Amino acid sequence: MNDKHIEYIDNEEKELIQAYESINITKIKRPSTNEQKNIKKFAEEFLKKETKMNIRIDPYELEKIKKCAQEEGLKYQTFIKSVLHKYITGQLVEKNKTIG
Repeated sequence: MNDKHIEYIDNEEKELIQAYESINITKIKRPSTNEQKNIKKFAEEFLKKETKMNIRIDPYELEKIKKCAQEEGLKYQTFIKSVLHKYITGQLVEKNKTIG
C-alpha cells in the first residue's frame, strides 16, 4: 500500500485490507489439478445462477452512473449490480443531502 492517507468505510474494511496486505504470496502453494478443476466447476455453477436483464435508461442517468462507477473503480454494470444488491439487502444508505 502507498503512503497516502486512506479513509476506511468501517473497521471491517480496514481489517480486510490489512489482512490482504499481510499475505505473503510466495508462501501460497498452487492448487492441485483436482482442486483447480473443482474451483473451475464451482465458478461455472455460480455464473449459471445469474440471470441477465435488460433495462431502458435515460442517457443522462447512464452517464451519471458510469461516472459514479468510475469513482468506485468499477465497471458500470458491476456498479449497478452492487447498488441493487445493497438496496434489496438493506445495506444501501442514502447520504445526507444539504440544501443551500
